[in-house]
Amino acid sequence: MPTRILPAVGDADAVRSITTLLSQLPDAEPVAPVTDSTQLVDTLARLAAESVDELPEVVVVHERIGPVPALELIREVALRFPAVGVILVTSDPGPGLFQAAMDYGARGLVALPLGYEELASRVQAVAQWSVGVRRHLGSGVDVFTGSGGTVVTVSGAKGGVGTSLTAIQLALAAQASGRPTALVDMDLQTGDVASYLDVQFRRSVADLATITDISPRVLADAVFRHDTGLALLLAPGEGERGEEVTDRAARQIVSALRSRYEVVVLDCGAQLGGAGAAAVEMADTALLVTTPDVVAVRGAKRAVRMWDRLQIRKAEETTVVVNRHTRGTEIQPSLIRKITGTEVARTAVPANFKELQAAVDAGRVHELDSRSTVKQALWALAGELGLVRAADADHRKGGGRFRGDRGSAGFRRRKDGAG
Repeated sequence: MPTRILPAVGDADAVRSITTLLSQLPDAEPVAPVTDSTQLVDTLARLAAESVDELPEVVVVHERIGPVPALELIREVALRFPAVGVILVTSDPGPGLFQAAMDYGARGLVALPLGYEELASRVQAVAQWSVGVRRHLGSGVDVFTGSGGTVVTVSGAKGGVGTSLTAIQLALAAQASGRPTALVDMDLQTGDVASYLDVQFRRSVADLATITDISPRVLADAVFRHDTGLALLLAPGEGERGEEVTDRAARQIVSALRSRYEVVVLDCGAQLGGAGAAAVEMADTALLVTTPDVVAVRGAKRAVRMWDRLQIRKAEETTVVVNRHTRGTEIQPSLIRKITGTEVARTAVPANFKELQAAVDAGRVHELDSRSTVKQALWALAGELGLVRAADADHRKGGGRFRGDRGSAGFRRRKDGAG
């Protein structure tokens, strides 16, 4: 059986030289190359959705692939598609890089300029390894090889705009609709998710920061299982430990969570650090919460511009959520859209702190009454973002409650909630 080889190379000249050499290898079947990290992951996800056997045995990653760095891309492929063997092609095949590549999940390393004998030897060895893994998977071992879950980050234009409450209610809505959901407190120094959900915990996201291979068992040990069914990965109780979570650690943690849960919601707070920036960059949906006042909207504009300058997220790829919305305020969602240059969620969250006060003071916002217009709006937002199952979204439009929502009133979209 021929060995299917997928090149992931961004440079046009390198694509030609690599594909030409791969086509000369015995029993090799090079497939159409991909030119960036997103295209590679999407291609593998599409093939994995059909069957593990549809995946290529070998992926060849060029060191200058982007926008995700080559080593980070290798780790993501290794976590999400463990039946695929990855070879790194590099101009610096020193022992340091070799060790790093192995730690990130590569099965081999080949030096530039490419030589036929070295490439053929590595491809053959990695292909044999891949075939062995697939034979092992065929015996019924439960290994995730699908396209991965949806990652949503929730950031604040400034402190106090309702970022944590938004993240918590989005996660609760997804979990209640039957989608396994993880909620991560990535506000590493001042995170309050544990306080809002009335939980005592021992392990936090910082405990995963130094682990190079986050296995399902290691992840399960760090996660707190809440009464609602949510999997919680909480900020460290000692704020100074937040510095342990680097951008590289954050990428690894998000990738591990994405491979185990259908929905991953991250509360990134209002201050941007390396870990939060990495999370926002990796997210399928990046939300920025603001209130309709001058100071907060200026903060939202400042955050959007900073994300763009740092090449974390473009304005058009960011969605602003308007919290504490009233019809009488001068700053309406349409004006916020114009000022920030972003999309603005159709669902605005009404201003009604009286509904929230008892649940917030008790530290049990998961028990917020379903008649609350704030909760209704936030769960409607979850439906707008596609975080709930389609059947539940349709049920919601018809006035029904989400499965698992134990409130006494039916779930319905508030008429004045649209922005």
